Amino acid sequence: MPHLTTDDGVKLFYQETGSGIPVVLVHEFAGDYRAWEPQVRWLGRRYRCIAYNARGYPPSDVPGDGERYSQDRARDDIRAVLDALAIDKAHVVGLSMGGFATLHFGFTYPERARSLVIAGCGYGAAAGERQKFTEEVEDSARQFETLGMVKASETYAIGPSRVQFQNKDPRGWREFAGQLAEHSDTGSAMTMRGVQKRRPSLFDLVERMRTITAPALVVTGDEDWSCLEPALLMKRTIPTSALVVMPNAGHLVNLEEPAAFNAHLSDFFHAVDVGSWPKRDPRALAATILGRR
Repeated sequence: MPHLTTDDGVKLFYQETGSGIPVVLVHEFAGDYRAWEPQVRWLGRRYRCIAYNARGYPPSDVPGDGERYSQDRARDDIRAVLDALAIDKAHVVGLSMGGFATLHFGFTYPERARSLVIAGCGYGAAAGERQKFTEEVEDSARQFETLGMVKASETYAIGPSRVQFQNKDPRGWREFAGQLAEHSDTGSAMTMRGVQKRRPSLFDLVERMRTITAPALVVTGDEDWSCLEPALLMKRTIPTSALVVMPNAGHLVNLEEPAAFNAHLSDFFHAVDVGSWPKRDPRALAATILGRR
């Protein structure tokens, strides 16, 4: 199994498919590198696709120290993947937890991002949800530790923004749920507390998001309730961004609607690669509704 070593000594498992311009795929909390299979099969025909498992997700290392898990570390692990594979810059695609890491990567290491795809990003971001979110995160971490992932995953896999996948594609959902049940009890609890619980709200990152220079595609499902308002925030704030809202879709947009998701990525990457992706005209943000008189 191929592994790379991060700058703080953690081994991360990864898989490479295809050749050409690099695309790095950063998974969500309930997924792992296998959750990107529909994208790897499609994009791997034209791009060098790298999907890796975050720390805490075997066969990557599972550090026993909770301080080795954080939002900054998740961001820097993307950089570590690029460094280890001698990649100068890449299209970076992240979903949910991976979307947060991709966003942070974009404003921290602008010179390393060819483009950013920020999907399903926003859980716990709204001011009114912070306390509720941190309480639910801690409760989930305790369940992973006490019940184990096999049992705890049964309820986690049918969250309010995951039932859409279950209804559309029961077979695909069962595969997702089975993979979630295989995750590390310790790694999942550590990730919940270190990354999910402690990450800053998107609404506290407005000024940093305004500095993003890489082309950005924000993607959300229209039934991914906790991500709709944050998606609009990112669209308004990131000057290079476009927003895709996928109809009748929940959180797992890349698995629920793989053909549509892949088409959006293909069109986006092509526009970026040929240099035609636009930056927003400042006049689009005028305070008037009908225009200057």
